[in-house]
Amino acid sequence: MKILIVNGPNLNMLGERKPEVYGQKTLAEINEFIKDYFRRVKLDFFQSNHEGEIIDKIQQAKNEFKAIVINPGAYTHYSYAIRDAIEACPLPVAEVHISNLAQREDFRRHSVVSDVCIGTVSGFGVYGYVLAVQALAHQLKRKSDDSAN
Repeated sequence: MKILIVNGPNLNMLGERKPEVYGQKTLAEINEFIKDYFRRVKLDFFQSNHEGEIIDKIQQAKNEFKAIVINPGAYTHYSYAIRDAIEACPLPVAEVHISNLAQREDFRRHSVVSDVCIGTVSGFGVYGYVLAVQALAHQLKRKSDDSAN
């Protein structure tokens, strides 16, 4: 089972940008943290500050991956293009946010991608990525078991 983890704009600045909100770990450290949790799940990581590159990666994912975890960063709140790419993607997609969006500024409290994702994990810090991968892996295994019966 192979899962793609997509990180959007400014997430390459983790560890430097607002550590009181996003923590001290860099994106590379977070990716290693996530990989350490999973031995049977293959993970691939992608980060871009460019909306079109994120859309391209989502569109290409169906050929290589079974599911996607996405932290769209600021695109969460206004990128209908990323929302449409997720909606068109045949793979299950889970949305992740390090901070709790409900406790953030008003403009950050609404996600335009949530309704096209199978679930959202928000507010558990970097552990939210682990929770999202676990949930997707469980769903994929259950779906596989159901189709075998």
